[in-house]
Amino acid sequence: MSALAAPHLAGRRYGVFGLARSGLATLGFLARSGASALAWDDRAEARAAAAGLPAVELADLLEAPLEGLAGLVLSPGVPLNRHPLAARARAAGLPLLGDIELFQEARAGLPPHHLLGITGTNGKSTTTALLHHLLAHAGRPALLGGNIGRPVLGEPPLPPGGTYVLELSSFQIDLSATVACDVAILTNITPDHLDRYPSLAAYAAAKERLFAMQPEGATAIVSTDTALARAVADRLPPHLRLVRVSACDISPSQQAHWPALQGPHNAENAACAIAAARALGLDESRIEAGLASYPGLPHRMEIVTTVRGVRFVNDSKATNPESAAPALRAYPGTHWIAGGQAKTGDLDACLPHLGGVKAAYLVGEAAPLFAAILTPHLPVIRSGTVAQAVLDAFERARPGDTVLLSPACASFDQFTDFEARGEAFRAAVRALAEAR
Repeated sequence: MSALAAPHLAGRRYGVFGLARSGLATLGFLARSGASALAWDDRAEARAAAAGLPAVELADLLEAPLEGLAGLVLSPGVPLNRHPLAARARAAGLPLLGDIELFQEARAGLPPHHLLGITGTNGKSTTTALLHHLLAHAGRPALLGGNIGRPVLGEPPLPPGGTYVLELSSFQIDLSATVACDVAILTNITPDHLDRYPSLAAYAAAKERLFAMQPEGATAIVSTDTALARAVADRLPPHLRLVRVSACDISPSQQAHWPALQGPHNAENAACAIAAARALGLDESRIEAGLASYPGLPHRMEIVTTVRGVRFVNDSKATNPESAAPALRAYPGTHWIAGGQAKTGDLDACLPHLGGVKAAYLVGEAAPLFAAILTPHLPVIRSGTVAQAVLDAFERARPGDTVLLSPACASFDQFTDFEARGEAFRAAVRALAEAR
């Protein structure tokens, strides 16, 4: 079956800025729909990938005339608060769109289906992947997309009864106006992306906009474990069916049967996913079987291996203190590898959860800052690099302990992204295992 299209867009012309995977998928979608595109990317290699595609003209959108365009489709990575192209489009009265909004344009022509939208500061990738797994494990046709997996505009339509499971960042929500989910989920809201939003309240409002787009009778699932998310739940319009969930809904005895869903943050993720699965009509036995068989996502509480009784866990995706804090509660006898490029000047979210941490092994730019914060609380070793931290932690660990990479920092001081940092941890652990 061919990929998605929206024939009613035929004859329209769009600007498309950002030609990575989602941008190229957008160009293909527009061409299949009979529309054309004026496209650009600041990177020459990205422009080369788009050159020659059907109905695509390459032109610098900061200089090209914008008259006659039906909208400007931006990559979610384009900062709307400071990029000159966003300002130029607004001055021209041109709608700013994303690929998720174009997917909404295509939905009227799809077979009957459900749409799930998942947002939140932390846990949205795990919740999205878990929901996709629950559906697939139960035999339901499902597609994983949005901020995770492959671009949805490049995928073929699901058969009747299928479910599109989309992770939605606040940036993608900013570029959406009509995305109507059958089930919309908010995992939590904690400080993040304050380089893109003027305040924490503005960031929270971007998340809340997902619910403002939902139709009469849609299900809104909100975890009430953070104050900002609780406030969103309290403000939701009455036409939505509100389901409040919490990590406290999951008992330790339940969670013990789900190997890839350990820690209180994964209890929150599971509570959200269970509520959504129930809303879609999955029975309890299928939900339980799916939770038990869920393999987990790379770099999110990923159990790499055990070496001489010491467990190694890769949680490189924990790029802020709020996302690292629950990981510190997941295992007793933790040797914590932390550091990188700090997003904040504190570890306040982590400090209450150091009871099970035996020592901290610090890496990257944040090592001096974190050492000053943590030294009064526990032994601190300045390892410098992830590879050295693995060796230092293993030297001090005892059988039954856990070496946990949960950096509470961005990775850009030493790595291209959190995936590269997680791969470095895996490689160091593999080398350690082979040497033993």
